[in-house]
Amino acid sequence: MFLYCIDSDKGLMFFKCLFSREGNSPDHREAITYGQLLGQVCRCSNTLKQMGVRKGDRVAIYLPMIPELVYTMLACTRIGAVHSIVFAGFSAESLCERIMDSQCSILVTAGKRVADSSVNLSPVVFPVVQTPWDAACDVCWEEVMGQVSEQCEPEWLDAEDPLFILYTSGSTGKPKGVLHTVAGYLLYTSLTFKYVFDHQPDDVYWCTADIGWITGHSYITYGPLANGATSVLFEGIPVHPHVGRFWEVIEKYRVTKFYTAPTAIRLLMKYGLDPVQKYDLSSLRILGTVGEPINPEAWHWYHEVIGQKRCPVVDTFWQTETVRDAECQSRMSPRSGMLFTYFKKFPGFYVTGDGCRRDKDGYYWIAGRIDDMINVSGHLLSTAEVEASLTDHGAVAEAAVVSRPHTVKGECLYCFVTLKDCREFNRTLVDELKRQVREKIGPIATPDFIQNAPGLPKTRSGKIMRRVLRQIARNEKDLGDLSTMADPKVVEVLFNHRCETAS
Repeated sequence: MFLYCIDSDKGLMFFKCLFSREGNSPDHREAITYGQLLGQVCRCSNTLKQMGVRKGDRVAIYLPMIPELVYTMLACTRIGAVHSIVFAGFSAESLCERIMDSQCSILVTAGKRVADSSVNLSPVVFPVVQTPWDAACDVCWEEVMGQVSEQCEPEWLDAEDPLFILYTSGSTGKPKGVLHTVAGYLLYTSLTFKYVFDHQPDDVYWCTADIGWITGHSYITYGPLANGATSVLFEGIPVHPHVGRFWEVIEKYRVTKFYTAPTAIRLLMKYGLDPVQKYDLSSLRILGTVGEPINPEAWHWYHEVIGQKRCPVVDTFWQTETVRDAECQSRMSPRSGMLFTYFKKFPGFYVTGDGCRRDKDGYYWIAGRIDDMINVSGHLLSTAEVEASLTDHGAVAEAAVVSRPHTVKGECLYCFVTLKDCREFNRTLVDELKRQVREKIGPIATPDFIQNAPGLPKTRSGKIMRRVLRQIARNEKDLGDLSTMADPKVVEVLFNHRCETAS
């Protein structure tokens, strides 16, 4: 038997600060203790039970990075319900698809318009906890939370009972629901948080991810909570209201462990040293990266400028799609077939899907996903390695490399480069970049196309949407669902800058 229960016997833990919540504006802030969290979780648990939610039922959560998101996911855990959190940037269609696939009976949301659109797309009508509301199907959070007790006995769960479902688009574009169970997942996140980040009782930890993704589930909510950590819950973006926002937050809360994405690091690099040097970062002890491989230039900047050459950098990678069936058999259905190939390439071994090389010093370099490899004239090239070569140039702040069909080579390299402030994109720079790639990797890796990209299409959490870049490179105008993109205007700019002929 396994129980995840927030009201442990740690006594003073109730009065320890759980979250320092930092809103989109620096003026929006609050401190939440473990005791306050327990009360809100119990109230939400009782509310869900009053609405008929029982052990094993699925609850959809569609909320931004606000405390109510944490309250609701832990309330589901407390009563044995299975939460399915949908990233708040997804469209109504994406939300509906996930709700229907996991057969959720309740939707908790702050997005009335999107939720209503999702309900209209669905053949099933389900209750929606939100405001404002339609009395026929909606329930107001403030009203129901004020009518229930702050006491709620937790449900006892078996080790292999389901904890949550999280959807990943994977390589097919079709969302796949991945089910995590109680004991193994919680033990894993608790131990990895403790040891990877060397958690200490006086730490202030900050992961900048969104809880809508697996990193946020594990390293904002479950891992830190299981260790009694004090964390920053951040609702904003790195450059609002100014480009030094991350560094301001670190100084304000005396953050000791900082965990972010290479994309965010590269974004902030291009603004230079001035925004960093305004703030005191001496509290930092450990830096972390997650979400994609980090290129050498970004690593050095992170270590030397942010970590001041004294903070270790832990470069982590996790996987949502670690799934197989009981017999380890491949399935032919479009839904599940791709996942099981991880066990086929080398029988008896698990293939992570990531490429890697070992250098002459014995260090291993994660080269990115195997499906991000490009086959140029029979030579497999890593997009991450080409991107690292491009960003080594002093003018380049960020780069993204995708494939484009080629009549002779099969595929060729199409590169998008974002320049640092005050640098001009011209023929001379293109030639320099090509020469740099040739010298660092070899002539076979010389890009055919290098395009100026004032901005790159990214999700709200900062990941580059490479699918969109591939379609731009190929001049495919039907881009599909762009609801997760932080700034859709970037797409039109990139199409206008597109290279029609080789650079």
